[in-house]
Amino acid sequence: MSAEEGAFARATGRTAEREDGGPDKPRYRRYQYDLIAPHCGRSVLEVGAGLGEFAAQFTGLERLVVTDVDPDAVGLLKDRFASASEVEAMQFDLSSGARLERPVETVIAINVLEHFEDDAEILRQLAGSVTPGGTIVLWVPAYMSLYGEFDRKVGHFRRYTPATLRDAARRAGLGVTLARPVNLLGGLAWWAAVRMGKAGSPKAGAVGLYDKVIVPVTRVLDRALPIPFGQSVLGVLRVPHDGERTTRD
Repeated sequence: MSAEEGAFARATGRTAEREDGGPDKPRYRRYQYDLIAPHCGRSVLEVGAGLGEFAAQFTGLERLVVTDVDPDAVGLLKDRFASASEVEAMQFDLSSGARLERPVETVIAINVLEHFEDDAEILRQLAGSVTPGGTIVLWVPAYMSLYGEFDRKVGHFRRYTPATLRDAARRAGLGVTLARPVNLLGGLAWWAAVRMGKAGSPKAGAVGLYDKVIVPVTRVLDRALPIPFGQSVLGVLRVPHDGERTTRD
C-alpha cells in the first residue's frame, strides 16, 4: 500500500470497501454507472469519489466535481483528471458542513450516507449543493439482515431498505423519485460470504469470480424481474424549488 493510499484508508475506511465495487470489479462499476447515469444532469458532484474509478466513466458532462474528505485522495484525483478541463477535484468534508459555492444539477453519493448517524441532516446538506429541481442519487448498502463485521469495521451506522431511505429523504424535506433494491444475487452472495461465513470482508478470489460471472446475470435479472431484495438500494431524490412543499414524516 502506498503512503497516499494509507492516508486515504485511515481517513475513509474505503480500502476495505474496494472489495465492494473497487478497481478489481470493472463490470460492477459499469453496472452501477448504467443505473445511476440516467438520473444525472449535465453538471455532477461525486461525494466520496475516492480514487475516481466511478467518476472516470462519465463523458460529455459540462462540469464534473470529484471530491473526497482525504487530501491525499484529492491529490490523486487531481492527477488522474489533470487533462480533463471539465473536471474539478477538491476536498469536501460533509462532517464540517461542506457545500459547493456553485451548485450542480446532480450529487452522487455511493456508499456514503450510511457512515453518518444523522442521515437526514447530511441529505439536507447535500441538497445545498444542488440546483432547485435537481437530483441526489444515492447508492447505499441494503437490509440490516446483511449487517455484519464488515459493516462494523468500516463504520456503517445502518443498512437501508427502500422504506427507510424514503423516510430519511422525507425528513430532509426532499422528494423521492425512486428507491428500490438492486443486485439480488449480490445480496445472496453477501449473506453467504459475510454473514453466514462470518468473514470480515469478501475474499479477493470470490470478488473476481463475482465480477466476471454474477454481475452479467444480475443485469439480466434486474431487467426481467421485479427485484424484492438486493445488496444495495438505489435512491433518486429531488431537491424542491423554493416554496415547493414536500411530504415530511
